[in-house]
Amino acid sequence: MKQKRYITLLLMTALITGCASSGYRAPVVERGDAARTGIQREKDWRPEVYVVQKGDTLYSIAFNYGFDYHELAELNHIEDPTLISIGQEIHLFPGRTPSGSVAEAKAVETLVKDQPKVVKYAYSSAAMAQIEKVQEQKYSPPTVAQVDSRPEAIPDAKPAADEREESDETELGWIVPAQGKVIGEFSESANRKGIDISGTLGQPVYASASGKVVYSGSGLRGYGKLIIIKHNKTYLSAYAHNDKVLVKEGESVARGQKIAAMGKTDTDRVKLHFEVRRLGKPVDPAKYLPLGSS
Repeated sequence: MKQKRYITLLLMTALITGCASSGYRAPVVERGDAARTGIQREKDWRPEVYVVQKGDTLYSIAFNYGFDYHELAELNHIEDPTLISIGQEIHLFPGRTPSGSVAEAKAVETLVKDQPKVVKYAYSSAAMAQIEKVQEQKYSPPTVAQVDSRPEAIPDAKPAADEREESDETELGWIVPAQGKVIGEFSESANRKGIDISGTLGQPVYASASGKVVYSGSGLRGYGKLIIIKHNKTYLSAYAHNDKVLVKEGESVARGQKIAAMGKTDTDRVKLHFEVRRLGKPVDPAKYLPLGSS
């Protein structure tokens, strides 16, 4: 009886020890910069492919999705950016290069081996000798092609849409693009995509942040003479209704550089319409500009 109790005690001790060693532990959570600063990065909402609708231009598609139209034209093999058609698919992101080595992608040739021929003779010692002689003459080992075992160079694969780079939220140090009174405020519900700043004809318009001019022209309806600057892979800024444009597409501009003269093209009064776009979506410029100093 004592022996049974002793064995039972040992089993219970082992069970308790096992539970303690394999008990539940709280998961370890890595807290990155976003968690430390409280910044929530918005997921890239843009589709991989956009289907052209009535009224679209390559310029407007690029603007609405935060791209340089030159890049979209090259990606989609469009020689003339003014020629796109309704229903045409516009790829916004490069696709993935097929994985695997070049050698794996090549067709594999099958080696066909010569088989020894069958020759019938009446059985005899002489016949056996003759058969062996025929086989030696007709059959030779197949030639095996030499294979270069060195790996072939594989071109760098482009990232797929689901492997896009993280948005660049670097502080750009925005400045007010023109001196004057804000006469129109941003409103998402009213579809007002930026702010309007009043001024006088010919008044200087400045780049609100450093970047590259990705559009300069009058091809977007309702904007008049328009300049679009791409600051990084996240942000664009737009400067509309200019009287004169002083920069060209592809030109790099510095923050505070004069890029245009204020005007009233495609509008009823002299003003600058200014937009900030994040991943193509209009956002309130008041969140970025020191408007108190305008």
